[in-house]
Amino acid sequence: MMDKSQAIRILGISGSLRSASFSTALLNALEEHPLPKMAISVRTLEDIPFYNEDLDVQPALPPIADFRSKVAGSDGIVIATPEYNHGVPGGVKNALDWASRPAFASCFQGKPVLIINSAPAFTDGVRAQYQLRETSSFMLAHIVPGLEIVVAGVIARMSQGRFTDEESLAFIATGLNRLCEEVLSQQAVAR
Repeated sequence: MMDKSQAIRILGISGSLRSASFSTALLNALEEHPLPKMAISVRTLEDIPFYNEDLDVQPALPPIADFRSKVAGSDGIVIATPEYNHGVPGGVKNALDWASRPAFASCFQGKPVLIINSAPAFTDGVRAQYQLRETSSFMLAHIVPGLEIVVAGVIARMSQGRFTDEESLAFIATGLNRLCEEVLSQQAVAR
C-alpha cells in the first residue's frame, strides 16, 4: 500500500452546482475508492463568483485563492460535469475563467486533465467534453489522451444519491490510470 504522502494528488472538480449532483456523486465515489496510487479530493464550485476582471485583484478573493491553490497543489485534475443545452455548464466555465488568470500562466498550465461527463440521456455529454477540451487546451492544460469518458443513463447508475455502478467505475478507472501515467511521466521528466 502506497504511503499517502507519496500518492498522486488528484483534484476532482464538479461542474454541477446542485446538491444532488450526479457529477459530485461520481467524484465522491472515486474519492472513497481511489486507485491504490492516488488520493482524490473533491472541490465544488458554488462559492465561486461570476468572473469580473474588476474583482481579479491581489490578494485574490478567498474562494478564488482556495480554488487556484487546490489546482496548483494537485498533480492532476478530473473535471466531472454534466452537459447543459449542448454545452459546458456556466459554473464550470466560470471557474475555469478564474483559474485561467493570469493569461498563459494559469494554475492549470501543464496539468494533466481528465474529463468525465455524466448525463441522464444516452446522447448527452460529448459536446461539453469537446468544449472543455478546447478551453483546457487554451489554458495550457494537458488533456489526457485516449478514452472520452461519458457516463450515459447516470440515473440508473445511482442508488440513494450515491454513484454505485461498478461497471462504470471500472471504465472510469482506465481513464484514471492514464491520468496517473501522464502525471508520472511529467514527474520523471522533471527529475
